[in-house]
Amino acid sequence: MTVGEQLQEFIEMMVREVVDESEQVRTNLLESDNTVVVELEVAGTDVGKVIGREGRMAYAIRTLLTGVSTKLGKKAILQIMDR
Repeated sequence: MTVGEQLQEFIEMMVREVVDESEQVRTNLLESDNTVVVELEVAGTDVGKVIGREGRMAYAIRTLLTGVSTKLGKKAILQIMDR
Protein backbone atom coordinates (compact mmCIF):
# COMPACT_ATOMS: atom_id res chain seq x y z
CA MET A 1 0.00 0.00 0.00
CA THR A 2 1.43 3.37 -1.02
CA VAL A 3 1.58 6.43 1.21
CA GLY A 4 -1.17 8.04 -0.86
CA GLU A 5 -3.45 5.03 -0.41
CA GLN A 6 -2.83 5.08 3.34
CA LEU A 7 -3.76 8.76 3.50
CA GLN A 8 -6.83 8.16 1.33
CA GLU A 9 -7.99 5.37 3.63
CA PHE A 10 -7.36 7.56 6.70
CA ILE A 11 -9.51 10.40 5.32
CA GLU A 12 -12.33 8.03 4.31
CA MET A 13 -12.35 6.43 7.75
CA MET A 14 -12.56 9.80 9.55
CA VAL A 15 -15.19 11.35 7.29
CA ARG A 16 -17.46 8.28 7.34
CA GLU A 17 -17.78 8.70 11.11
CA VAL A 18 -18.96 12.31 10.73
CA VAL A 19 -21.49 12.15 7.88
CA ASP A 20 -24.99 10.69 7.76
CA GLU A 21 -24.65 9.05 4.34
CA SER A 22 -21.34 7.25 4.79
CA GLU A 23 -21.85 5.07 1.72
CA GLN A 24 -21.58 8.19 -0.47
CA VAL A 25 -18.11 9.16 0.74
CA ARG A 26 -15.74 9.00 -2.22
CA THR A 27 -12.11 9.97 -2.57
CA ASN A 28 -9.88 10.40 -5.57
CA LEU A 29 -6.12 10.26 -5.21
CA LEU A 30 -3.62 12.33 -7.19
CA GLU A 31 -0.04 11.48 -6.28
CA SER A 32 3.28 12.91 -7.41
CA ASP A 33 6.83 12.46 -6.11
CA ASN A 34 6.40 14.24 -2.79
CA THR A 35 2.80 15.48 -2.82
CA VAL A 36 -0.52 13.71 -2.41
CA VAL A 37 -3.83 15.38 -3.23
CA VAL A 38 -6.93 13.72 -1.81
CA GLU A 39 -10.17 14.91 -3.43
CA LEU A 40 -13.12 14.24 -1.12
CA GLU A 41 -16.73 13.97 -2.25
CA VAL A 42 -19.68 13.51 0.10
CA ALA A 43 -23.46 13.72 -0.29
CA GLY A 44 -24.75 17.25 -0.77
CA THR A 45 -26.50 17.15 2.59
CA ASP A 46 -23.23 16.23 4.35
CA VAL A 47 -20.96 18.93 2.93
CA GLY A 48 -21.80 21.27 5.81
CA LYS A 49 -20.85 18.60 8.34
CA VAL A 50 -17.48 18.03 6.70
CA ILE A 51 -16.71 21.74 6.47
CA GLY A 52 -18.13 22.56 9.90
CA ARG A 53 -18.97 25.84 11.52
CA GLU A 54 -16.62 28.52 10.20
CA GLY A 55 -14.55 25.76 8.52
CA ARG A 56 -13.41 24.28 11.82
CA MET A 57 -14.06 20.63 10.88
CA ALA A 58 -12.26 20.98 7.52
CA TYR A 59 -9.36 22.68 9.29
CA ALA A 60 -9.17 19.87 11.86
CA ILE A 61 -9.23 17.17 9.17
CA ARG A 62 -6.50 18.97 7.23
CA THR A 63 -4.41 19.32 10.40
CA LEU A 64 -4.63 15.58 11.08
CA LEU A 65 -3.87 14.81 7.44
CA THR A 66 -0.80 17.06 7.53
CA GLY A 67 0.47 15.37 10.68
CA VAL A 68 0.07 11.86 9.29
CA SER A 69 1.50 12.74 5.87
CA THR A 70 4.53 14.46 7.40
CA LYS A 71 5.26 11.36 9.43
CA LEU A 72 5.05 9.32 6.20
CA GLY A 73 7.35 11.72 4.36
CA LYS A 74 4.88 13.39 1.98
CA LYS A 75 2.98 16.66 1.71
CA ALA A 76 -0.80 16.17 1.61
CA ILE A 77 -3.58 18.43 0.39
CA LEU A 78 -7.29 17.84 1.01
CA GLN A 79 -9.77 19.22 -1.50
CA ILE A 80 -13.47 19.06 -0.64
CA MET A 81 -15.29 18.78 -3.95
CA ASP A 82 -18.82 19.94 -4.82
CA ARG A 83 -21.18 17.54 -6.53
